[in-house]
Amino acid sequence: MVRTRFAPSPTGHLHIGNARTAIMNWIFTKHSGGKFILRIEDTDIERSTRTSEQAIIKDLKWLGLDWDEGPEADGDYGPYYQSKRLTLYRKYADELLKQGKAYECFCTAEELKKRREQRVKAGKSAIYDRRCLHLAQEEKEQLRKEGRKPSIRFYVDEDISEFKDIIKGTIDFREEEFGDFILMRSDGMPMYNFSCVIDDHLMKISHVIRGDDHVSNTPRQIFIFRSLGWKIPEFAHIPMIFGPDKTRLSKRHGATSVAQFREQGYVPDALVNFLSRLSWSSESGDEILSRERLIREFDFGRVSQSPAVFDQEKLDWMNGVYIRKMSEEEFYQAVRPFFQKSEYADQPEELLKRVAAILQEKVERLNQVVEKAHIFFQDSVVPENEEAKAILDTPEAQKVISKLLEELRKADEFNGQVFLNLLKNVQNSTGIKGKLLWMPVRVALTGQMHGPNLTDVVEILGKQKCISFLEMSSHK
Repeated sequence: MVRTRFAPSPTGHLHIGNARTAIMNWIFTKHSGGKFILRIEDTDIERSTRTSEQAIIKDLKWLGLDWDEGPEADGDYGPYYQSKRLTLYRKYADELLKQGKAYECFCTAEELKKRREQRVKAGKSAIYDRRCLHLAQEEKEQLRKEGRKPSIRFYVDEDISEFKDIIKGTIDFREEEFGDFILMRSDGMPMYNFSCVIDDHLMKISHVIRGDDHVSNTPRQIFIFRSLGWKIPEFAHIPMIFGPDKTRLSKRHGATSVAQFREQGYVPDALVNFLSRLSWSSESGDEILSRERLIREFDFGRVSQSPAVFDQEKLDWMNGVYIRKMSEEEFYQAVRPFFQKSEYADQPEELLKRVAAILQEKVERLNQVVEKAHIFFQDSVVPENEEAKAILDTPEAQKVISKLLEELRKADEFNGQVFLNLLKNVQNSTGIKGKLLWMPVRVALTGQMHGPNLTDVVEILGKQKCISFLEMSSHK
């Protein structure tokens, strides 16, 4: 059975790149009818926090990525926190020591740095020089008496090897590229490459799908799998995500965490759709793909080896498509939290629903509804720019505004249809039509040159507010 895992470290927010990795694991697992495991790699005691862990879980749930085993789901291969599996790591480290496939290293960080610099200066590789490989037992005991606590190093006795990556094909590596590496630190905590191998084996992980910044870790992990006589999982390293400047996506490019994208009004389905298509494409060529289609059509053979460029404009466009697919009620419930945090929180809910429905076609992000809603609640109108102001200053505009005021003041009823009829009366009496008729009215009532349907706007503004705004724009 296909078993995949997403294994974040709870040391901060869920980065959008890691979220893409989780999505790819989730989609492939669903496609294969397998099990998706969430594992928390919290052995970095100084930086790991419960707050970060809860935030990551919240983000994964918001994205709609459900896991079959892990925190809040249990399973047969737990615990799913590395901090609760320390005895397992020690057990297998001791086994490697007994087999002569690992050894204790008493070198301090200062000593290692000094000897590394000496090796580089002599034109040699910077790998560990195996100073502690052949220490006698008496020497070890003396070092312990001096207060030194040993780390445990893996003994790399293979020269050249290779592994086959599902996406990148065959990748060669050599022993001299990394030398004998540390499995357990002197404080008893496991290194990443060691703990994840132990966990992947014991949790029966069949496929390791992760970013290609982990390619360099794979040889070390394969050595550990082989030394313990375990089956090696299949590896698939997906390309990195770059910013528009073709450098690794970072804070300087804007939002980088899932939480930031949620706060900016992106829809989970849109973000999943967008991230899944970074370096992968459907055979159909379609951009908009439901989760069902993503799962059904996924194929590693269509994953590019090249880095993906994060296209903010495409994400905004895609998010807008998903927004317009929502029912009015779904959309209101999605924007409701944004209204609740805004100056409009005390407005009647029915009014906010009407405003949301009017603006649904005009936004690409949910938070833009609050930005655009001010035209319905302002007490005075200020043209948005000099161009808009100039529109009101023309003789034709003043003629339209003056005549419309006359029509409004004598109207007994008022709604969107009545407003249209009044504008027709203005057109007939002034001979002004088209843009010259509509644009001054729009600017006078909203301050903007573009926006939602005016008939919808005036129904919410009401007759008296329309009269007031038009009077503000009249030069009489």
